[in-house]
Amino acid sequence: MPVQVRIPTPLRKLTNNEELVQVEAATVGAAITALQARYPGIRERLLDDQGAVRRFVNVYVNEEDIRFLQNQQTPLKEGDEISIIPAIAGG
Repeated sequence: MPVQVRIPTPLRKLTNNEELVQVEAATVGAAITALQARYPGIRERLLDDQGAVRRFVNVYVNEEDIRFLQNQQTPLKEGDEISIIPAIAGG
């Protein structure tokens, strides 16, 4: 089922400057796999060596943080939107 993935500015160099891409996926994890297949190198920016979402990366499905849902096993339905938001540090 097609879902939209909103790509943050720092990762757009990997997606040919596309802000919104469409992938076929039933879960958030499958969407990340689909992104990696189309845009090599994006997975390592999103996931750590153990395959977990990096601490400084926030992933939302329809404005809900996946950490409070089912993480990468969060199911998706047609029309859902995944937003990848890198944490901003400053001081």
